[in-house]
Amino acid sequence: MPFSITPTERERLIARHAPAKIAKRLEQGPAQNYLRDFIYGAIDGAITTFAIVAGVAGAGLSATVVIVLGLANLLADGFSMAVSNYLGVRAENQLREQTRRQEQREIALYPEGEREEVRQIFAAKGFSGDALESIVDTITGDERLWIDTMLQDEHGLTLDSANPYKAASVTFVAFISLGAMPLLPFFLNAIGGGVISQPYLYSSVLTAVSFVLVGAAKGAQVGSSRWVAALETLLMGGAAALLAYGVGYALNGLIV
Repeated sequence: MPFSITPTERERLIARHAPAKIAKRLEQGPAQNYLRDFIYGAIDGAITTFAIVAGVAGAGLSATVVIVLGLANLLADGFSMAVSNYLGVRAENQLREQTRRQEQREIALYPEGEREEVRQIFAAKGFSGDALESIVDTITGDERLWIDTMLQDEHGLTLDSANPYKAASVTFVAFISLGAMPLLPFFLNAIGGGVISQPYLYSSVLTAVSFVLVGAAKGAQVGSSRWVAALETLLMGGAAALLAYGVGYALNGLIV
């Protein structure tokens, strides 16, 4: 697949791949990326809070109910998601360390078998003959490199541990920030004495804008189309809102 490049991009690539800069990046190690945690919290916050708004609208309940249930959702569900993400990241870190200890023990007890695993891993990558044996000797000559190789290629684990506190904090902040958007018109009405005549409409618009912005941000970060990512997020969030509205409308009909 041919790639085009501008002179400016070429200069940037050359500068970025200078030996000194490469060495510095490798020494610092990969930076932790909490995009998944942000997207996870932001989208769920907007969807679940607007689902409450839509469900209350479908059931024909008062705006006060929206504020009460919405605030309860923001705090309780936001905290729950943050705790869940914290425990999930921590469990992943613990699994990595447990697997590292397991591989270290197996290398000590049966190095021949572990060498054969390395040999087959790189044979599957296309290496053979003297090149393959050289790779096996190099990797098994360094215990840490040996274990790291087994973690990545045998168990499919990353080498770097994520910070569970940061992951949980990003999820919680994203959940609260985006989850508050559907409630904003109702808060303004409560404070200003009904300054917004159609709070449900404004809530829908703000929620849709939130979905679009989160989707576009995700697309920009991962290098995909911002418009496609924004539309995908908007459609998923809209489907959840319609489902909540339908449930509220159906329950309202049953109660009446």
